[in-house]
Amino acid sequence: MEAYAQVLNIAIPVFFILIVIEYLFGLTKGVKTIRSMDTISSLSSGMSNILKDVLGLTIKIVTYGFLVKWFAVFDIKATWLLVVLAFIGKDFAGYWVHRIEHMVNVFWNRHIVHHSSEEFNLSCALRQSISGFTSIFVIFYLPMAILGVPQSVIAVVAPLHLFAQFWYHTTLIKRMGFLEYIIVTPAHHRVHHAINPEYIDKNFSQIFIVWDKLFGTFQEELDEVPAVYGTKKPAATWNPFLINFQHIWQLAKDAWHAQSYWDKFRLWFMPTGWRPKDVAERFPIEIIEDPYSQVKYETKASFSMIVWSWVKLIITVAFILYLFNHIGVIPWLDVLLYGGFTALAIFSYTTLMDRSVHAFWLEILTSALGFTLMYKMGGWFMIDDYFSFGSTVVAAYFVLSVIVVSYFVLFDIRLDGKKVLAT
Repeated sequence: MEAYAQVLNIAIPVFFILIVIEYLFGLTKGVKTIRSMDTISSLSSGMSNILKDVLGLTIKIVTYGFLVKWFAVFDIKATWLLVVLAFIGKDFAGYWVHRIEHMVNVFWNRHIVHHSSEEFNLSCALRQSISGFTSIFVIFYLPMAILGVPQSVIAVVAPLHLFAQFWYHTTLIKRMGFLEYIIVTPAHHRVHHAINPEYIDKNFSQIFIVWDKLFGTFQEELDEVPAVYGTKKPAATWNPFLINFQHIWQLAKDAWHAQSYWDKFRLWFMPTGWRPKDVAERFPIEIIEDPYSQVKYETKASFSMIVWSWVKLIITVAFILYLFNHIGVIPWLDVLLYGGFTALAIFSYTTLMDRSVHAFWLEILTSALGFTLMYKMGGWFMIDDYFSFGSTVVAAYFVLSVIVVSYFVLFDIRLDGKKVLAT
């Protein structure tokens, strides 16, 4: 976890820089690549995901090390050629995991957040799940384990494979010539993120597009069919925690309301979107049948609220990076409490972005937890060792944050709390 946190110290600033470059390059082309609230939501989702990963909040039912120990037939030494072969094996496994997540109701909940943005840009690549608390899909690594690929090689390959999926989330790169036949390109992945009937549930490959072509799930981007992004049942919130658990909550409600015990059981493993007939009739859900009638989710936000939302995101990222740089010297229980504080901060400001009055109480709770941690630690986690007035600045921020959120709730949201929709 410590090593992964150090990698993220480099990766996070690089991701932010590339998103800014995409935005500026888009301006030169007359293309607006981001909407502020959507992008902040995407980046906040990314922050919550890496926070969960670094804190290790996943139950490892079966680990890759276990598979190698019990099933390896060969003993292979780690070489660069082996890393390349492991990368291909990881990509093959990734194709099937990705496909299953799209096809099975309960597993769709692990992936829906990635498709929840109604934009397609580099920031939406960071919409990653926090709802997968078990590592059940490690079973797809069994072929590599049988061959004896060392766990140390997989540890190198896994983050490389993940980060290599970032760049193709953009509308600014069109066709890429002969590369279209080899790797996943932006054109391929635009198809994957679209809800058009021609495109939905296509192009599951993550690095090499060959898997889709081999297994019959490939779809070329069509000039006459402009992609419409999002999910058929829109998330309608900026809060990444709510997005992560909306689908499974809907499944739980459907299981509760279903009259048949068979339906209560099987709905979890039926194709994505399947609902018991009696439940669908009594509790209809509005979904997008015609993608071209999509109305993108947007909330009324003044310029000052947009600026404040960006400020909250940047400060929260700073808190998270500070944690990553000190994770080896902070007691583990305090690391978890720190993680809980940053998660609550994200929940709070994205609730404000949704124009909910509950943001007031959430911000008070966030600052109260912050002050409690300062009291427990005698300051803000050794920050005074670097800046003599560091804890004072953090405490002032907590107070200021409550005041600003109170202003928005009392004089903005309560006076005009209606959400507006923009195409």
